[in-house]
Amino acid sequence: MSKDRYQYHDYYLMDELLTDEHRLVQSSVRDWVKKEVSPIVEEACQKAEFPKQWIKGLAEIGAFGPYIPAEYGGGGMDQIAYGIIMQELERGDSGLRSTASVQSSLVMYPIYTYGSEEQRKKYLPKLASGEMMGCFGLTEPDHGSNPNGMISNIKDKGDHFVLNGAKMWISNAPFADIAVVWAKDEAGIVRGMIVERGMKGFTTPETHGKWSLRASATGELVFDNVIIPKENILPNVKGLKGPLGCLNSARYGISWGAIGAALDCYDSALRYSQERIQFGRPIGGFQLTQKKLAEMITEITKAQMLTWRLGVLKNENRATPAQISMAKRNNVNMALQIAREARQIHGGMGITGEYPIMRHMMNLESVITYEGTHDIHLLITGMDVTGFNAFE
Repeated sequence: MSKDRYQYHDYYLMDELLTDEHRLVQSSVRDWVKKEVSPIVEEACQKAEFPKQWIKGLAEIGAFGPYIPAEYGGGGMDQIAYGIIMQELERGDSGLRSTASVQSSLVMYPIYTYGSEEQRKKYLPKLASGEMMGCFGLTEPDHGSNPNGMISNIKDKGDHFVLNGAKMWISNAPFADIAVVWAKDEAGIVRGMIVERGMKGFTTPETHGKWSLRASATGELVFDNVIIPKENILPNVKGLKGPLGCLNSARYGISWGAIGAALDCYDSALRYSQERIQFGRPIGGFQLTQKKLAEMITEITKAQMLTWRLGVLKNENRATPAQISMAKRNNVNMALQIAREARQIHGGMGITGEYPIMRHMMNLESVITYEGTHDIHLLITGMDVTGFNAFE
């Protein structure tokens, strides 16, 4: 078990832009990750297990629904606080951040935003406390980047709906108590609904054999004539804008989270460069190593500035989906490149579990694809700046 020697890096003193509440959130989550996550995360990844004890801890530090109003059990905080939490969690592991991100942005957010008051009171407090865990069903075996092609469907049977179909690559699915699921009605309109574990015909087989996000539980959602009570339908949204609104919230969190992974890789590489002796001196004294480290902290700093400004816009309800796409794409790609450069600085030791580099690199290969692939986000920006849709 290696000691967590991580030190935060803030080259442009961005923390001076944070409030006292932001800094308190930052330190409390950072301390929890050092104490509860770092000592066991490498073993959890080697075993491909999600440590269930993290759920209670995530709830206690306010990682579930931090921006959901306190009357529903949330933290009542702003979007920058949410971003900070995601960054500190992903510094620990992308799979850990995924668990919290799904719970907050893909389960609690749609219930709060699109749900009825009865649904909010029934589910949100239990989701905030970790008593109940959720997942989000949009991606299908044959429809990932094109969610409008989904074939999962619901049929109106008078006093209830019947749901059929399947979703895959679903974080939290194996242990989730509820799933926020999107399916087309008989008119071809996408509708959201809350599917509860125990409903007949609803199963969640686990996905095995992953080389990425190994400390995160992933599975499928299978619906075989599942009876959905009408009170479980999200009443305040119809169409793809429902799930896409959730994805915007999740992508925003990822744009912060990826910086955490990059910071962990940079911090480890910097320390290693100061301690590793070759040719009679620390490798950090060589020009090519300094080039790598200088470029790493430059790209991290640019990403920190990008997300802080995006957080301000999010707080003002002015952040556009295209702006969020730009930040998600840039920051995840940045983190992946830094992980690769950090691995080189560590040499052969970079592939071992003694250092976090290879684990972050493998995780980021998933993060750069989910919640919109690297290329899809590029086309979202392209459409925004040119006015032409290149998707069709």
